[in-house]
Amino acid sequence: MGRWSSSPDEVESLKRITISDLKKLGYLKPNAHLNQNIFWTDQSGERTSSISVIIDTTDTEGVITFDYTWQKTHKINYKVRLITRPSNLGDGILWFFVCPSTFKECRKLHLNSGYFLHRTAFEDVYYEKQLQSKKWRSWEKAFGLYLDDKLYEQLHKKYFKKFYKGKPTKKYLQLMKKINARKPIELEDIENFLL
Repeated sequence: MGRWSSSPDEVESLKRITISDLKKLGYLKPNAHLNQNIFWTDQSGERTSSISVIIDTTDTEGVITFDYTWQKTHKINYKVRLITRPSNLGDGILWFFVCPSTFKECRKLHLNSGYFLHRTAFEDVYYEKQLQSKKWRSWEKAFGLYLDDKLYEQLHKKYFKKFYKGKPTKKYLQLMKKINARKPIELEDIENFLL
């Protein structure tokens, strides 16, 4: 039977900086000069690490300077270009990073080997699904709906609103629809799959 790989890193577990996070924080505005910090927290909300960013933008482009210490000893400072593209909806513009290693336009930069870069810049970095054995992938394909605990995690997440003004929220109804769509797994189904 296949085993989970232990050596490569998973994209999902890497620290990352995204365009949407910068916009939510109010750091990404046209014609601006900002010197700010970005913080990462653990599940309890306690700060685990931080990075200083200096953002200089014009109407359609910019530069973000990352300044941080990696592994408590390596002082790192480098720049990443920011560019814009017109929105396909016809209203406004979309911001993108230009990876300094691959020169790919992207909306997320991942931290590995000390630098925030596009995920394809790193060797041995894979999505979680890519590291699953063939047997597990076929098992998940057959019974994935039943194995997915993320639905329950979302449902019982802190501050998740099930109701608003006495009515169920749309998100709550969507989750319940997916959960209720599950049918009980019969022992016969599992036996047939294993044969």
